[in-house]
Amino acid sequence: MAVTGPPGPVMDRDEVDRALARLGAEHKAVEDSLLALQDHAGRRLLEGAALTGTTEERWAATERTIALLWTYFDAYTDALRAAREVRARRRWPGSEELAELTERLCGESVAVPDAPVDGEPPEPSVRGPAERFTLEGLVARMNELYARSLDVVVSADAVWSALPARIDLLAAELHRTRSLARSVGVRPGEHPAGDDLEAITEELTSLRAQVVSDPLAFWRPAPGSSAPGVGRPDTDRYDRAARALEDVRREIEAVLQVRQDSESRLLRLRDLLSRADRTLAEARTARVEVLSKIAASEVPAVSGPPTALHERLATAADHRRHARWHRLSPLLEALEREAEEELLRARESLAAVTAPLAVRAELRGRLDAYRAKTARYGLADDPVLSERYDAARRMLWSAPCDLRAAEQAVLRYQRAASEVLSTGGHG
Repeated sequence: MAVTGPPGPVMDRDEVDRALARLGAEHKAVEDSLLALQDHAGRRLLEGAALTGTTEERWAATERTIALLWTYFDAYTDALRAAREVRARRRWPGSEELAELTERLCGESVAVPDAPVDGEPPEPSVRGPAERFTLEGLVARMNELYARSLDVVVSADAVWSALPARIDLLAAELHRTRSLARSVGVRPGEHPAGDDLEAITEELTSLRAQVVSDPLAFWRPAPGSSAPGVGRPDTDRYDRAARALEDVRREIEAVLQVRQDSESRLLRLRDLLSRADRTLAEARTARVEVLSKIAASEVPAVSGPPTALHERLATAADHRRHARWHRLSPLLEALEREAEEELLRARESLAAVTAPLAVRAELRGRLDAYRAKTARYGLADDPVLSERYDAARRMLWSAPCDLRAAEQAVLRYQRAASEVLSTGGHG
């Protein structure tokens, strides 16, 4: 809908004819726009919908605005018809007729009565003074009201065109996920994912009902734009529901994966716990040996077999036999983590228990290495070295061995060997 150009002060015949042609084109553009608005799919939906909230309020106001638009258009039509009748009186209009035409085409010659409400004119007793417009001003006013009305219609239609269909597709995906969940025993009240599915179902049902009844509550106009229907549907709630469903779907798929590979995972768990048991048994045997061979009170105690883990492993096997996949899934994950930790603890326990034997072996190796070095230089029979070597060797090869004393004996032998080799020029 365009706006007429600025009027001249007094028009001649040619100016009148051009103005009438322009106003006629305006009339056609306005009529086409109003008819298009009347036939707009969004308008028909708004008229037939049970609206609530923001949309109910704005549509009620828009209906009154559209009725006012037609009132303005009728007044515009009458004014244009009257001007054309004046122009048709004579081929060459005189000054009085040109003055009248100038007033009709440029002055505030259009009187518009109060707007009707819901298609009914107001009562005469409450009728106020008529508004007066120039034809140009009336077109500008109609443009303003048309843009406001079109914005409501287009915005509501955009939301209805976008969100319900997407919600329906998500609801179909939700239905498939619920069926899959039931097949693996994931149900509300029994599994968190089942509760999540129930919450998502309620949210989508509520969201769709609100979108259908109050679409304008889900419309976000584009900042800084005054054009009708420029913006986007607000999909925040839909997006949150979609993400929540995706999280549940991945969890259900994980449960399904458990159903497929649970046997191999249980076998691996049994192997891990068996290795942990054997390592702990080796550690207990080693501890007895260490306590008999090493005079030390720092040998740590060795824990018994992981009975609790074995019991939970039996529970996991029972879940598998009875197809309780939703319970088996988290239990397997926890058992796998704890079984790895148990094997690591068993290995650390064995290493801690056998550490004194490793220290004794290292001291024996160091003593023999220095003994071999002195022998290469013919110093093995040195009295001091022989005495210190024999003392260290007795300590290291006796049971129980005092590691601290043996280490000091080895150090004394090392120092003596170093001194002998140094004074003998064999450093």
